[in-house]
Amino acid sequence: MNRPFNFSAGPAAMPLEVLQQAAAEMTDWQGSGMGVMEMSHRGKEFISIYEQAEADVRELLAVPANFKILFMQGGGLAENAIVPLNLSRGETVDVVVTGSWSEKSFKEASKYCTPHLAATGAETNFTTLPAPTQWQLSANAQYVHVCTNETIHGVEFHTLPDLKALGSDAPLVIDFSSHVLSRSVDWSKVGVAFGGAQKNIGPAGVTLVIVREDLLGHALKVCPSAFNYKTVAEHGSMYNTPPTYSIYMAGLTFQWLKRQGGVAAMEQQNIAKAKLLYDFLDNSSFYSNKVAHDCRSRMNVPFFLADESRNDAFLAGAKATGLLQLKGHKSVGGMRASIYNAMPIEGVQALVSYMQAFEKTQA
Repeated sequence: MNRPFNFSAGPAAMPLEVLQQAAAEMTDWQGSGMGVMEMSHRGKEFISIYEQAEADVRELLAVPANFKILFMQGGGLAENAIVPLNLSRGETVDVVVTGSWSEKSFKEASKYCTPHLAATGAETNFTTLPAPTQWQLSANAQYVHVCTNETIHGVEFHTLPDLKALGSDAPLVIDFSSHVLSRSVDWSKVGVAFGGAQKNIGPAGVTLVIVREDLLGHALKVCPSAFNYKTVAEHGSMYNTPPTYSIYMAGLTFQWLKRQGGVAAMEQQNIAKAKLLYDFLDNSSFYSNKVAHDCRSRMNVPFFLADESRNDAFLAGAKATGLLQLKGHKSVGGMRASIYNAMPIEGVQALVSYMQAFEKTQA
């Protein structure tokens, strides 16, 4: 089956095998006589789907036993409120601002606590990451928030900061929405990790939250019960009706990832895809990427044409070639290729070939 290559930043492309299996099971899941969207979330059929999904993601990410895996709702933006509601105790929290998403995190936290700007990449227009050794961490921060991959500006922390080595006892909270399952996670450095599903996990609707057990039970009194990590954990993510179909689709994606060789194999593929595209950009005078080499995202590659009056022609030609959704975010302009797990290397090869051909026609 020939399909266009979809470079959307999210909701993003999903593995074709996953979509085909979901289509085959749409009206009758494994002989149950029901589609997954029709099932009770407390029935044995859906419980089996949920338990398998939870077990698979724990295996894929090597999540330790002292972390709870929660399937919640609201996406990463909601977690910008849910995290301080659960962890801040209304006091000071440190936020490292490295782009648009962590800027939102800082602003949202101010409604529930006192966010402190520990570091920012604003002075370089978020094309670099502030070195952890230069962060100004608070002595009494309840947590330190980092967005480990910024989808708009295209910067990524390839190594998690070691807060203890920096003199902080605060737990590290990471928003890994746009690189979850693309690489391993060093859980010894993390207190909470959260991510919306719609980039590397599945369709929009479910938010994966992985929280260390000792961080449960500290929610503010105003925290809604459905957003209280302890309540959600105690009820196995069933305190309220969960996004059942999104969990099912995530589970199919987890199984697909296991068939690909797991996260380690996927990381090597992602490194190869990113290198192919960045190497081309670096050797072109027609296109450019402005992000510092040491923090370039493997997932989201923003780039610009030297003559931006040709942007519309570039996008029209790309669409005609079967390369979709390459327009950059409105806040930064230019182009952006999101090359998540489901994007095969053939898609990146097709993009590079088109970019070479377009450059020749414009010479």
